[in-house]
Amino acid sequence: MQANRDLKAILGQELDTLKKASLADEAAEKLRELILLEKLPPGCPINERELSELLGISRTPVREAIRQLEATGLVVYSETRRPQVADPPMEQLANWLVIQGSLEALAGELACVHATDRELSKIAQLQEQMVELADAQDRLKLFSIDMRFHSSIVAASHNPELVEVHNVFNAKLWRARFVSSQRHVNKTVQLRKHQEIVDALLARDPRRTARALREHLGNAEHNIAAALALRGSKVMSAAVSG
Repeated sequence: MQANRDLKAILGQELDTLKKASLADEAAEKLRELILLEKLPPGCPINERELSELLGISRTPVREAIRQLEATGLVVYSETRRPQVADPPMEQLANWLVIQGSLEALAGELACVHATDRELSKIAQLQEQMVELADAQDRLKLFSIDMRFHSSIVAASHNPELVEVHNVFNAKLWRARFVSSQRHVNKTVQLRKHQEIVDALLARDPRRTARALREHLGNAEHNIAAALALRGSKVMSAAVSG
C-alpha cells in the first residue's frame, strides 16, 4: 500500500499534465474542424471563457488548444491580444502559394531520386483513396488524405530542412488549401492533377514531377480566389438585403 501511495505521489503531477495535454489536443481538434468547415468563420473572435463552458473543460486546456492552432496558422491574435480565426488576404495567400509550389516542386524532384519504391507506392495508394472518397460526405477525411499525399511527397525527398520549411508554409495555408479542396467544380481537375503527379513520380521523372506539382498549386490559387470572391459576394448580398 505504501508503494502505491508513493507511486501516486510521484506520478500524480505527471498524470495531471497528461490529462490536460489530452484535453488540449481534443479541444484543438474540435476547433480545427469548426474553423475548416467555417462554422467559426474567418475573423471570428474566439472567447476562451465561452469556449471552455461549451466544451465542458477548464480554460487552461482551451488556452493551450488556441496556442496550438496559432502555431498552425488557423488562429491569430488581434492588437489587443484577443484570439480570432485567421483571415489572411488573397494577395498574401497567393505569395505563400508561390513559395509552397516551389517547395513541393523541389521536393518532387528530390523524391524522384531519393524515394524508396515503398514510399512511392504509398503515395500512389493515397491517390487511390482520394479517388474512392471523391463523392463522400466526409470532407475532413478526404482533406486529411490530400494533405498526407503532399506531405508524403515532401518526406520522400529525404531532406529534413525542406520538410521543416514546408511545414511552416503548410500551416499558414491549411484553411486555404481546405477551401481549394472543396471546390466541386474543379474536383475532377484536382484528381487528374494528382494522378499526373503520381505518374511522374513512379516514372522518376524530376522535371515532369516538378511541373505537375507547380500546376497543381497554381490550380489551388485559382480555387481559393474563386471561393473567396464567392464568399465576398454573399456577404455583400446579405448586407444589401439587410
